Amino acid sequence: MVLQFISDYLKHRLTAKSRHGTHSPFVYKLVDEVIYDFSPKAEYGVIEEQRKKLLHDDALITVTDLGAGSHLNKNRQKQVKEIAKNALKSPRLAQLIFRLARYSEANHIAELGTCLGVTTAYLAKSRPEAEVVTMEGCPQTAARAAQNFRELGLEHIELQVGNFDQLLPEFIEKQDRLDFVYIDGNHREDATLNYFKLCLPKVHENTLLIFDDIYWSEGMKRAWTEIKNHPDVTVTVDLFWIGLVYFKKGQAKEHFKIKY
Repeated sequence: MVLQFISDYLKHRLTAKSRHGTHSPFVYKLVDEVIYDFSPKAEYGVIEEQRKKLLHDDALITVTDLGAGSHLNKNRQKQVKEIAKNALKSPRLAQLIFRLARYSEANHIAELGTCLGVTTAYLAKSRPEAEVVTMEGCPQTAARAAQNFRELGLEHIELQVGNFDQLLPEFIEKQDRLDFVYIDGNHREDATLNYFKLCLPKVHENTLLIFDDIYWSEGMKRAWTEIKNHPDVTVTVDLFWIGLVYFKKGQAKEHFKIKY
């Protein structure tokens, strides 16, 4: 599995383009102003300080894994610092998700897969005026995330604990529309496609769906292909680590691979 992942990454690097290889004004602007914006932001520092605390936290928690699990450690009891090292999004990727959320001007942000809450914190900091709902399947991991939110003073995050298969349909049913959904949980083909299809009735012109780990497995690669080919999808951006899905009406259907 690891060798296949490395092979996929190398193929992606060989075929992906930079902003200068894109002929779509929308995607060029997205790449130029958001994806390749590596300038420091005031919000980054405080969250990265919280990450450092997690990376030195020896506390043991019992992990309840309702998804595809970890490629690195299948043990149920793990130290917080181990989870922080192996499961959290890197600063580079978490900060990209921050920029994407800010650029989207979303009023409602949803996340599947809270983990320890670092990416959630970036989402909350990106749009302080937005409603942020994050869902986590593991009660003890969620409790540690909630502690992080309190320490960071993030009071506009609603943390839901349970099985995504139950939580997501209930959440979507209550929404008039979906602005920004980051799907970072389960990592199974059928589950990923189910979450995508659940979102479809509530997407709109400016909705952004982000799918994490689109090269995680053969199943995830098949799911990503099916999502790209769906008739409602107009633009996708494959950054290898994540895939961006847009529904802009009147836009020619195009798929982009961008180096990141």
